[in-house]
Amino acid sequence: MSMSRTERGPGRGPERLVVIGGDAAGMSAASQARRMKGPDELEIVAFERGHFASFSACGIPYWVGGEVTERDQLIARTPEEHRARGIDLRMRTEVTEIDVGGQRVRARDVESGGESWTSYDKLVIATGARPIRPDMPGAEAPGVHGVQTLDDGQALLDTLARTRGRRAVVVGAGYIGVEMAEALINRDYEVTVVNRGREPMSTLDPDMGRLVHEAMEGLGITMVNDAEVTKILTGDDGRARAVLTEDAEYPADVVVLGIGVRPETALARAAGLPLGTHGGLLTDLAMRVRGHENIWAGGDCVEVLDLVSGQERHVALGTHANKHGQVIGTNAGGGYATFPGVVGTAVSRVCDLEIARTGLREKDARRVGLQFESVTIEATSRAGYYPGASPMTVKMLAERRTGRLLGVQIVGREGAGKRVDIAAVALTAGMTVDRMTALDLGYAPPFSPVWDPVLVAARKASKAVRQRT
Repeated sequence: MSMSRTERGPGRGPERLVVIGGDAAGMSAASQARRMKGPDELEIVAFERGHFASFSACGIPYWVGGEVTERDQLIARTPEEHRARGIDLRMRTEVTEIDVGGQRVRARDVESGGESWTSYDKLVIATGARPIRPDMPGAEAPGVHGVQTLDDGQALLDTLARTRGRRAVVVGAGYIGVEMAEALINRDYEVTVVNRGREPMSTLDPDMGRLVHEAMEGLGITMVNDAEVTKILTGDDGRARAVLTEDAEYPADVVVLGIGVRPETALARAAGLPLGTHGGLLTDLAMRVRGHENIWAGGDCVEVLDLVSGQERHVALGTHANKHGQVIGTNAGGGYATFPGVVGTAVSRVCDLEIARTGLREKDARRVGLQFESVTIEATSRAGYYPGASPMTVKMLAERRTGRLLGVQIVGREGAGKRVDIAAVALTAGMTVDRMTALDLGYAPPFSPVWDPVLVAARKASKAVRQRT
């Protein structure tokens, strides 16, 4: 085992920025820092333990489902392109230790096992999140797949190509589970989704999740709710053959885990860096790790401020990771930038059903002690008389007395999902539902009714608030 200390220590030659993690947050930070300072002022070394850097994990279900035809379409920038820009990106190299006091990291070459120390003046932690794998018999068996990296996606596609049977079980019905159910339907699989919650999409209130449930069953997906998987059964060949719950057994030629993710912060924890209640690193507005002037963190490994509830939360989304990276790179490069927080906006799709949410659910509002009014409306995506108008359901929460918008959920067909952006802007601006009713939105029959569905919900919520005051 090599433990080289040949690399210069802090304070000699150009400053060194070390980045742990080569995906969205890490490489956005490295690229932005490089724009701020040239190689003669700032040396940048980045470590990535996988085979790919700067890829879109969000696109993996669409690659598996065949809508994206080539894996490389999901790669935003290759390692060679990063290196050509003056970033020393070291692939298949895993950081195994952070020595905060000594300002250095220990890295191991995944192929050879060789280890070495690299010193830093500034450090970026962008270790991402890890898929939740249930602690049960069979969870590691061949034919059981998580879907977090391009390697994971390729392994799943290889299994689908080899497997003769056409039965798939998806464990979990969050964003990943729902999107993977669609991908497998597109691959002509018979799909069963086993979900521990009352309804799919726990990021929605159950009444809105019910709409997703009905739509999924309409597509031929078998939904099993309120069910806890206890074991993955294997055949004589050791491969997964069925998923077992307390009440039933569901045959499976392939099993996909879509249970969610947790912040990957084992390195940070071992280094004594501050973690929040959700296990993510805690940072200030400049994305500096709290209490550490020369260490930043971003992406799926951090907790961020929820601007609506005022509390820290963990939100694993590529949109946030890229913004974190821009902020970190600016600050590490000698500039100044901040990331104020999030309102919790997300959008997804299962076949032609669009699912969107922003802000707080009912249980979120109750947990932080907010009193609220909740309204639901049915509307259409276009003027009712215009061809192609499709139904959508909009649910809106507003704070009692003040009328402040707290959250919006939308389920509908084409034209429904991105309407959540109206509410995201209103939440960020701290608008009341009454003020929202006067928003000057674009109108023409092919795009919207005269009153956009979000504004119809705002009118109803405003009325409910007034009746309570």
